[in-house]
Amino acid sequence: MLLRVAGIVNDSIVDGPGIRMTVFVQGCKHNCKGCHNPDTHPLDGGELMDTAEIAARAFDNPLLDGLTFSGGEPFLQCEALTELAGLVRQKGLNVIAYTGFVWEELIKDAAALELIKLCSYVIDGPFILEQKSLMLKFRGSKNQRIIDVKTSLETGSAVCVEL
Repeated sequence: MLLRVAGIVNDSIVDGPGIRMTVFVQGCKHNCKGCHNPDTHPLDGGELMDTAEIAARAFDNPLLDGLTFSGGEPFLQCEALTELAGLVRQKGLNVIAYTGFVWEELIKDAAALELIKLCSYVIDGPFILEQKSLMLKFRGSKNQRIIDVKTSLETGSAVCVEL
């Protein structure tokens, strides 16, 4: 399946715990003021990549702990990312997804929920420049939450954690 990608970072230590492959998807409608990836906003930019090829690239790196989906807005490409997440989870890698949406709206969408179920953590909320903080781990603004997916789905509400 094809995924529209803005870029891939092979050995990130800033997009979640451990060593991660970060897939920056192309396309975002949030247009957050102060976004650090404005080049990812156009829906028709980037390049189309096969999810199986991205997974194979991850499998070639024995040091990886997992994949991070960032953007752009990953939840605009749920179907392709669900396939990619499924492939890497089968090989024991974990998945984290960043999103400008909030948990409470995402879980109401069937396609988003399928992707969420394959994630260990979802970091939600739009970037808000006025709440920017360089002191936050794995987040850009104070409104953004690191959500433990498994516990949140079990309890029925967002359970926030610090990593």
